[in-house]
Amino acid sequence: MKVQKKSKVVILTIVGIILAVYILFPFYLVVMNSFKKQTAIVANPISAVGASFSQFVTNVTSVANNSNFNFWSAFATSAIITVVSLFLLAIFGAMAAWVISRNNKKKWATAIYMIFIASMIIPFQVVMLPLISTFRDVGKFIGISMLQSIPGAIFAYCGFGGAMTVFILTGFIKGVPYDLEEAAAIDGSSPEGTFFRIIFPLLTPVITTVTILNGMWIWNDYLLPSLMLGQNGKVKTLPVAVQAFVGSYVKQWDLILTAALLAILPMIIVFLFAQKQIMHGMVEGAVKG
Repeated sequence: MKVQKKSKVVILTIVGIILAVYILFPFYLVVMNSFKKQTAIVANPISAVGASFSQFVTNVTSVANNSNFNFWSAFATSAIITVVSLFLLAIFGAMAAWVISRNNKKKWATAIYMIFIASMIIPFQVVMLPLISTFRDVGKFIGISMLQSIPGAIFAYCGFGGAMTVFILTGFIKGVPYDLEEAAAIDGSSPEGTFFRIIFPLLTPVITTVTILNGMWIWNDYLLPSLMLGQNGKVKTLPVAVQAFVGSYVKQWDLILTAALLAILPMIIVFLFAQKQIMHGMVEGAVKG
């Protein structure tokens, strides 16, 4: 039995190492080739030959000073869209989840909850073309441009990210004792006061998890901002701005990979510092649900 257990552990370890190498290999290519010149990348993109820190500094300087890429403007746009979208998703997602969970026996609440779940199944590619025409019409109606604008992108992310946010938070809130709300009502607290003073602070672990997951998705997303903001517009997020180094006949691989590394670096740092909160929130959500 001990021999079988050891052999099983060895096999699982080998499989885990293979999967880790398979998953991390593209990231290795991005990092390694960010330290190389264009000629060295074309000659051998896998090898570390030609990689140097001085070349990495040169690549970063070229990316940061490139007028077509406009790194700092794209970084600010990505930061504004991500932060505002996460704030709105956390607040309104928690409100919706609280109302649905406390009225789960009513048909209208069940119907709304089923609509949220059903929207998670629909692929984005199915709705992306109607999305553009709808946002164009909405912008004309309300007098605010919803295309090629930051408010339009934020509104779209709140819509597409709301379903998963409500789904996760609803399962967590169901485990929160209703006695707390009854006690607050007896003390004269309004429903709004009960939510923000009692319920919302209890949601901190799971909101942290949902915020980080949504944040990585919004920051790294390419398809939605490329449709909403356009590749030739003035407003660009970092993933869309990287497209500036990809031409029809010439591809600047040294600048493309360096820009890609700079784009994903903030989310890597956030994940490394917040991975404990992510796991804690997932465990809390599983126990509460």
